[in-house]
Amino acid sequence: MDSDALWLAMALVLVIEGLFPFVSPAGWRRMFAQILQLNDGQLRFFGMCSILAGALLIWFLL
Repeated sequence: MDSDALWLAMALVLVIEGLFPFVSPAGWRRMFAQILQLNDGQLRFFGMCSILAGALLIWFLL
């Protein structure tokens, strides 16, 4: 994987991360407030699920 692909992937992450607050700022605030109510174990679980989903997607694509 060359550095251009890495920068392209990072740019795509920024675009996707910015879509929800741009389209629905109030909904994004509500979702963020709900996330702040989760305990550390729940946050770690969702983080682990995200890492595993991303790793599986990378594995399938390569």
